[in-house]
Amino acid sequence: MKSSKRKFEPQSISKVLGEIVQSKALNAGITNARVNEMWYELMGSHMSNYTEKIILRGNTLFVSLNNAALREELGYGKEKIMKMMNEQLGKEIIEKVVLR
Repeated sequence: MKSSKRKFEPQSISKVLGEIVQSKALNAGITNARVNEMWYELMGSHMSNYTEKIILRGNTLFVSLNNAALREELGYGKEKIMKMMNEQLGKEIIEKVVLR
């Protein structure tokens, strides 16, 4: 019987972790967490009182707000919100903002 042991080349930890982070599922989760943080940084900490949920699904940012007047006001600035978020992310990820 032949032994089929795999031979692995030594790699640096930073390279291995970089490959893990670049995996699609993990990368999406990290981006979602960053978007959540950035929402409060860019929009102000007072937004936590009015924001219920922030989800990045594909290239669309969904923001659930519990204040109709604020939702209406932010609706006029969707393009600016999208631009600011993409600048902070360092790439054009968000193509659409949906306020609920």
